Amino acid sequence: MRLEIDNLNKRFGGVTALEDVSLEFAPGSVTALIGPNGAGKTTLFNVVAGYLRPDSGNVYLTDDGHEPSTENTLIGLPPHKIARKGVGVLFQDVRVFERLSALDNVAAGVKGQQGENPLTSLIRRGQVQKNECDTVETAGRFLDYVGLVDVAHVWAGQLSYGQQKLVALARLLAGNSQILLLDEPTSGVHPDMITKILNLIQKLADNDGKTVVMIERNLNVVKRVGDWVYLMANGRVEVFGKPKEVLRDTTLQEIFPNL
Repeated sequence: MRLEIDNLNKRFGGVTALEDVSLEFAPGSVTALIGPNGAGKTTLFNVVAGYLRPDSGNVYLTDDGHEPSTENTLIGLPPHKIARKGVGVLFQDVRVFERLSALDNVAAGVKGQQGENPLTSLIRRGQVQKNECDTVETAGRFLDYVGLVDVAHVWAGQLSYGQQKLVALARLLAGNSQILLLDEPTSGVHPDMITKILNLIQKLADNDGKTVVMIERNLNVVKRVGDWVYLMANGRVEVFGKPKEVLRDTTLQEIFPNL
């Protein structure tokens, strides 16, 4: 799936958070959003995911070959409907159910669980039991995918911060997210875990064709996995290009003079 953002504007009182922001994110690629605090990066994620309504502009989710239209806009949809369309957010403050196992956390993201309907649970008990087994199998497969099958039955609250991020990511994958919005995926993570997370991000784009967008302040991470980079400042897109091009642009030096 392709994510297209067209002339987004968002103000909070007298503060301009987004000003005529237009971006495009293609399947099978990793795009990094970089910029100082207050640049508008997190606001952009919140608009795409449905947590904020823009003052103007649009967000489109399209398949290859389809043009943006009112039929594939995300604006006006609540977050849960946007998630069902395949847009998943990995928050910087990782959100897991600490008193559930890693496996149960991932299972919570699997679609089509018949046990959610009490009437179905009573009338079609055998079918529901099979569905539950399928759900657990699916959750286990995605835990294995992110390299955590060995801790499947450990409470999520007992896992390291980096492992919790992987559990949250596995939950998004179990929900069939095609667009992955990752807010500083390596922030606060032990160095030994960073390489594992970056390898996984690259695998999701290169092998699985996911559209990966990440907010990232670590420019070494950007150089390592980024295919494209948008440099934002004061709610606007200042520079766009390949990592090497953006990181040697004079605008970057002006915004980050201590680099």
